Amino acid sequence: MQRRAGEFERGESSTKADRSILARSLTLPSGFVIPNRLAKAALSEGLGRRDLSPGSRIKTLYRRWAKSGVGLSITGNVMVDRNAIGEPGNVVVEDRRNLDDLVEWANIAKSGGSKVWVQINHPGRQTPRNLTANPVAPSAIIVPGTAGMFAQPRELTSDEIEGIIRRFATTAAIVTEAGFDGVQIHGAHGYLISQFLSPLSNQRTDAWGGTPDKRRRFVLEIFRAVRAEVGAKIPVAIKLNSADFQRGGFGEDESIEVVHALAAEGLDLLEISGGTYTSAAMLGVDPSLKESTRKREAYFLAYAERVRAELPKLPLMLTGGFRTVGGMIDAVASGAVDIIGLGRPLAVQPDFPADLLAGRTDESIVNPRRSGLRLLDNLTELTCYSVQMWRMAAGKDPAPDRHAALNVGQYLLHNGIESLRMTRRGH
Repeated sequence: MQRRAGEFERGESSTKADRSILARSLTLPSGFVIPNRLAKAALSEGLGRRDLSPGSRIKTLYRRWAKSGVGLSITGNVMVDRNAIGEPGNVVVEDRRNLDDLVEWANIAKSGGSKVWVQINHPGRQTPRNLTANPVAPSAIIVPGTAGMFAQPRELTSDEIEGIIRRFATTAAIVTEAGFDGVQIHGAHGYLISQFLSPLSNQRTDAWGGTPDKRRRFVLEIFRAVRAEVGAKIPVAIKLNSADFQRGGFGEDESIEVVHALAAEGLDLLEISGGTYTSAAMLGVDPSLKESTRKREAYFLAYAERVRAELPKLPLMLTGGFRTVGGMIDAVASGAVDIIGLGRPLAVQPDFPADLLAGRTDESIVNPRRSGLRLLDNLTELTCYSVQMWRMAAGKDPAPDRHAALNVGQYLLHNGIESLRMTRRGH
């Protein structure tokens, strides 16, 4: 098969390819150039102001990340509707009221030379009841297995669905007007797009559900609307589940069909992830993941290899599980993926990408200590990474060795006791 510029021979190992592979640029189908093969994946910063604007703390955090050395930085999810908030501290962009604030955020985030995209999202039913008492969803089915954290959703009308599609397009237009380089549509982790894709949460029988074709209509219409707003030169990416890891849910075969449909529409980059709040495969801790998958450095590499075989020209970003330089080099050198996504690692080691590319480190990325108790480890990891971001937002260095009890206490003071139920998340 014909290789794209910057792609490497399949099977080329790290014995032949050194870390300079990760320093090479990548040209997307739209002509947009990402300076290197390392990306900051989206993390929920939880730093927006009470009025849902970005504010100074999130800018201070991105000033630190601007020096990280990544070629691409993707913000934590920015919601498209102020009446549908996914988490405390979300930023919402539904109109131009905070345009100057957004311009400043974009300038700061890009000041180190990386490209910066905004992840745009709607939580649907996956919004804590203390934030949204009357959530909406494809069907009136509550989020299972979450101890009552989420309220019973109401089924969206067709007109409301069309309105949400327009909201995604409006948000994309505003953030790119503000100077962000592109957008990533969040289609994973149980949020609204993911809800439409899954037969477990979408049991409609109208034009928006009932068959795989109809279930993926929502995401395709969002992509088309966003593309129409931002034009052909602005990159439009998506984060998509390889599967939601629930029996009878959105599976790998159907996911591949969605990727084919998006690729035919001109998708610029696919970021591969997996799981939901109910089955948190994106954190590598869910029991539905095979043991062999958990032990692999990249949780969803096999799926990425399948996408590559079927769609060799589609740029791929893989996030989840990368912890060593060798694992990153091998994933890119093999031709399986184009971009390595780093999320939680950049919360504890924000300078890791720059050190890696400069040859200053060969060390594995630091992980918080684990107790072996899954629910406890979920909570302590969540709070550890969140608190490290908040420290950087206050102009401090991360402190990954800080005692877990201190992190949990600070997290509760910031987000409240209700947040204890929310021990598994990813963006």
